[in-house]
Amino acid sequence: MAFKLNNPPYSIDNTPVYNVQLEDGVLGKADRNGSILVNQKIKDPNQIHDVVAHEKIHVEQIKRGDLDYDDDCVYWKGKCWPRKDMKEGDKNLPWEAEAYKKS
Repeated sequence: MAFKLNNPPYSIDNTPVYNVQLEDGVLGKADRNGSILVNQKIKDPNQIHDVVAHEKIHVEQIKRGDLDYDDDCVYWKGKCWPRKDMKEGDKNLPWEAEAYKKS
């Protein structure tokens, strides 16, 4: 699947996808509003596809009420996981394990 990022947002299955500047090392983010943010430094369409597929799982997790977050915590099934105590994106975190498995 080809991605055209010149005129964001574009949409994948009605999920808005934005090409934006993100922190170093962050490839993508699922926003609580149902959109996906992709790091504008990514140019490889295959990598963009993989990032969007992964973040779509997080959007689904948010929509079903299993995942939420704020500045201090990531909430998984109602439990607060303090951000200061975790390496975000770690494949062993339960919400990441599901996203890596399904994407």
